[in-house]
Amino acid sequence: MNEHEYPSESKNKVPKGMTAFFLFVTVFLLGYIALYTPAISGWSFYDIFEKKMAEPEAPPGVEPARVSYSGDAAAIAEGEKIYVSNCAVCHNADGTGGIGSDLTGVLTFGASPEDLFTSIADGREGGMPPFRRQLSETKIRKLMAFLDTLRD
Repeated sequence: MNEHEYPSESKNKVPKGMTAFFLFVTVFLLGYIALYTPAISGWSFYDIFEKKMAEPEAPPGVEPARVSYSGDAAAIAEGEKIYVSNCAVCHNADGTGGIGSDLTGVLTFGASPEDLFTSIADGREGGMPPFRRQLSETKIRKLMAFLDTLRD
């Protein structure tokens, strides 16, 4: 004991490992603050976001207007089979709509090849499911050729 007769920690030293860890963390945090505090380094998430938004983004997926089967009778017949097995449940056999929208008139999301391909491949909000996983690009294009005949 000591002269006051109560326990004391004065003879117990801090382990060297704890001291080294404390110094390492202190140096690391000072470096982190110097590198990543925007007021000191000028680095900011906003700068990265603005650069990302300024870059033109390539559309995902396949080039929509690459192949056209319009006027190809065999492709249109195959497109009709694809329509009957995948689309007629919602859009009716004649394309006049039911659960899905009417395909014989003005299309809600556009009738251009790009819009039509996107609608079929990626789906649309409000109930149109995506068919990219069920149908190949070729089958989607043949289906598009058949859908063009419904609007003629």
